[in-house]
Amino acid sequence: MHNSKNIVIVGGGFAGTAAAKQLESRLPDGYRLVVVSEESYTTFNPMLPEAVGASIFPEHVVAPIREILRPHGSSRFVMGRVSRIDLASSQLHCSSLAGETSIPFVHLILAYGNRARIDLVPGMAEHALPLKTVGDALHIRNTVLRRLARIELETDPLLRRRLAHFAVIGGGFSGVEVAGELVDCLASIARYYPMVTPGDLKVTVIQDGERLLPELPASLGRAAQRSLEKRRVEIRLGVRAVAIQEDGVCFKGGEFIEAGTVISTIGTRANPLTEALGLPGERGRIAVGADFQVANRPGLWAIGDCALIPNAHDQQFAPPTAQFAVREGRQLADNILLTLAGKSTRPFNYQARGMMAAIGHMKGVAEVFGLPLSGLPAWLLWRAYYLSQMPTLGRKIRIFVEWTWGMFFPADITHLRYTRSAHLEAATGETDLATNTGSPAAADATDSRTRLLTR
Repeated sequence: MHNSKNIVIVGGGFAGTAAAKQLESRLPDGYRLVVVSEESYTTFNPMLPEAVGASIFPEHVVAPIREILRPHGSSRFVMGRVSRIDLASSQLHCSSLAGETSIPFVHLILAYGNRARIDLVPGMAEHALPLKTVGDALHIRNTVLRRLARIELETDPLLRRRLAHFAVIGGGFSGVEVAGELVDCLASIARYYPMVTPGDLKVTVIQDGERLLPELPASLGRAAQRSLEKRRVEIRLGVRAVAIQEDGVCFKGGEFIEAGTVISTIGTRANPLTEALGLPGERGRIAVGADFQVANRPGLWAIGDCALIPNAHDQQFAPPTAQFAVREGRQLADNILLTLAGKSTRPFNYQARGMMAAIGHMKGVAEVFGLPLSGLPAWLLWRAYYLSQMPTLGRKIRIFVEWTWGMFFPADITHLRYTRSAHLEAATGETDLATNTGSPAAADATDSRTRLLTR
């Protein structure tokens, strides 16, 4: 690990792994690639809403980094949390399974993304469920299942109505996708809860903009809205949530809607490392040049959601999407190799091939090379793209078979709780699920052990 010619990538997301794949077999003799990530897997964040709706299994939204990179003699993967980066001495310090580790570097690539901001609206941290990680998706899914089980036991009609209402804050990609998945999931699994009337279950999308999916053409935003409304999703446009309470959401102007579960898909914050480094940036993203290099910091690069990257194609900043992250990673790898060869780097210049969103089970909207699509064709295209990003042929085939199977059968209703035997005695003192009517936070003690382990 003390090779003085380490090329270190911090982060195992789309951008970081794309750069690593391009670099690991092309580095000159004497150089070594080191990838450092807190998790042992890459999360396919755009697929998290499908995990919420149980359209796919949780393991389908992750890919082990070791399968992607296949580390060998000239590359290394370290699962650890970066605690400090000393730019002056070109040293990275991280906490790993072996304790504190120090890694020198000649080039450092920051690709650690960003995190969910849970304090954007008063009460959000206490009463709303963010959707940013696999753990978030599983927790939301478990919460939905608990709500249905609770409704079956409840005799108070007012409380039943509140528990049956699911509010989604945000009408962008994540908000629309999770609302579509949720309403389809509820319709699919209601048969297993005979004391719950499907007509009582309600999903509402709260969007402070004038339309859904502002990242897509207006026609696709309208198509998504029509699809959701056809499935009885209420769309509230032009309204802003100003407070989230245990029993609902307050709007600007004083309106209040009751909801037993509030899901938040808005707001991101910078990784603490960005703040600690004190690098120039905007809205928590590190400012870089067109070749991804941080100004006046030779050997320091940033890509992905943590970076503010100018795109030479349209003179705009590259959006924080998976499509752009993959292209940034590949271009950065080329620029690193050009730098090592003493040649000039090239600016990032990329035209998006299209944009896609899945808005429920076998439903989607997309624009590909200027061609608008909606319904099943858009959904199939969306699935095909993410399947193509999975590592290894065997993994692709297994997931394809399981996805195909899931197209024709109801969503799974398993409440995933990984409780060890040693915790069973302690669990008897926790809040009884059958009597838990309040905020999502009330069940956090129970779901704190619900984790997807792929290490």
